[in-house]
Amino acid sequence: MNKHCLFCKIIAGEIPADTLYEDDEFLAFRDISPQAPVHFLVIPKKHIAGPAFMEEEDEQLIGKMMRVGAQLAKDLELVDGFRMVFNNGAAAGQTVFHIHLHVLGGRQMQWPPG
Repeated sequence: MNKHCLFCKIIAGEIPADTLYEDDEFLAFRDISPQAPVHFLVIPKKHIAGPAFMEEEDEQLIGKMMRVGAQLAKDLELVDGFRMVFNNGAAAGQTVFHIHLHVLGGRQMQWPPG
């Protein structure tokens, strides 16, 4: 845990979130600034600053993060498809430096994304 991290504060219950899923390793909640009709984040409870900061020991954790995101997309009936996104660094649009998976759906996605 990082006491200055917004997502660590959400995990600790210091900041409320619209929670969709929680287990011992992950928390998933709706994005406060949605970019699609369905937009939620999946975050590990372990603080990792971003994709570039993952260690070999995190491979299984990140794989489970993808599976949790896909299962929640299915549960939310995103049958026409959904997008899963990791941002790494400010130039890529990362604003909270705690690794997180964006899952977006409910509308036609464009390519390139942006």
